[in-house]
Amino acid sequence: MKLSEKQAIFALHVAKLILWAETQGYKLTFGEAYRPQEMADIYYQRGIGSKNSLHTKRLAVDFNLFCNGRYMTDSESYARLGTAWEALDPQNRWGGRFKGNLVDGNHFERKE
Repeated sequence: MKLSEKQAIFALHVAKLILWAETQGYKLTFGEAYRPQEMADIYYQRGIGSKNSLHTKRLAVDFNLFCNGRYMTDSESYARLGTAWEALDPQNRWGGRFKGNLVDGNHFERKE
């Protein structure tokens, strides 16, 4: 499958997740979607990201989650979104299931 086809599926799934979140009373705004490789390298050096980030391939997005007008920052608050994201397709991964210090609840990606 071409990268552009994966990106199109990813974009469609992002749209579906946003619409589902709205029905659940959540509000989502975009955090980081596209990330240039230079920024991925900087994040990696700081220990807060992957050198091979799927953001660089437009296959990942970070959301800001609001519940009752309150910005949620803990990964657990994103758990229902993560479960819904993964239910859309087995190629979708939620960052809240990452291991160790890489747990990243606001991160949603499609495997390459």
